[in-house]
Amino acid sequence: MLAVLALAAPIWGLGWVMGASRTARGYMLALLYVAVLALHLLLPDGHPLRQATGESEAFWLILGGFAAIALAYAFVLRRVKARADAQAEARAEAAAPAAPARKPGFSGAELERYARHIVLRELGGPGQKALREARVLVIGAGGLGAPALQYLAAAGVGTIGVIDDDVVENANLQRQVIHSDARIGMPKVFSAKEAMEAQNPYVEVRPYHRRLDAPTAEALFAEYDVILDGTDNFTTRYLANAAAVAAGKPLVSGALSQWEGQLSVFAPAKGTPCYQCLFPEAPAPGLAPSCAEAGVLGPLPGVVGAMMAVETVKLIAGAGQPLLGEMLIYDALWGETRKIALKRRPDCPVCGG
Repeated sequence: MLAVLALAAPIWGLGWVMGASRTARGYMLALLYVAVLALHLLLPDGHPLRQATGESEAFWLILGGFAAIALAYAFVLRRVKARADAQAEARAEAAAPAAPARKPGFSGAELERYARHIVLRELGGPGQKALREARVLVIGAGGLGAPALQYLAAAGVGTIGVIDDDVVENANLQRQVIHSDARIGMPKVFSAKEAMEAQNPYVEVRPYHRRLDAPTAEALFAEYDVILDGTDNFTTRYLANAAAVAAGKPLVSGALSQWEGQLSVFAPAKGTPCYQCLFPEAPAPGLAPSCAEAGVLGPLPGVVGAMMAVETVKLIAGAGQPLLGEMLIYDALWGETRKIALKRRPDCPVCGG
């Protein structure tokens, strides 16, 4: 028993020092528990390892039962709290007074702020006005969402929505630069809102502290002009793609892995393929590990996330040539960038090819 505790304490402490989340450290302790239980079930009575870990499996089975009850209780409590928070947020949104209408012209301070945009031939006053009137929704306030949100706010996009159900953790701060150490534990959407409004008080930020699901996507996407997908899981990517196609909205999509990033604009309404045309099925578990599993270079999300903001500005202002029907791949390790052409898939179940 003491030997197991002697192992558990360093595992928890080392995980904390390395910045691992509570969930990750909990998984490590769960693996230790499974290993100890397996020893008792597989080894004969009197074996030294069984003697060193409590002699009988009964204690560990009882301990596991209590732990399972506690985890189930915590899970139910979180679900109840999340539902209560969502209902409170909905009531607050319903009760909140309508935002005052923006003045038709730019103030002097705004003209000075956006002067470097306005002198650009491809943007000018009309382009900046289009940005001011645009509504952009960003899915995820993490690695890709953080820089995209910052630059969209700085560029003067009038209304920016951000949806994410996660909270700021210490392990996020290596790359998610919109958050700060002082805001660890705060929901990411509110942390991002605080940073964006501090950077540009002329934009309206709408935080949605919830997970994106099909009903939410359908309702939200109808309110916005452009959707940015900065998520790190395939379930949400496929959901966002289907909802964007159904709503006829362009989807600016980015992805990261270790030293490499990729970026494309999916807009079947403009003749491009959709995300599912390229990736008909999610890869098997283990073939596409997350950033938490495979690692990611800290500045890389900043590069790709800023590119996502650039593509969004181009779409809104009608400037240049967005990455429609193309994918940009950036290899940070070797400093290489390449583009590949994309084709629609005739049997795509989402956009129909």
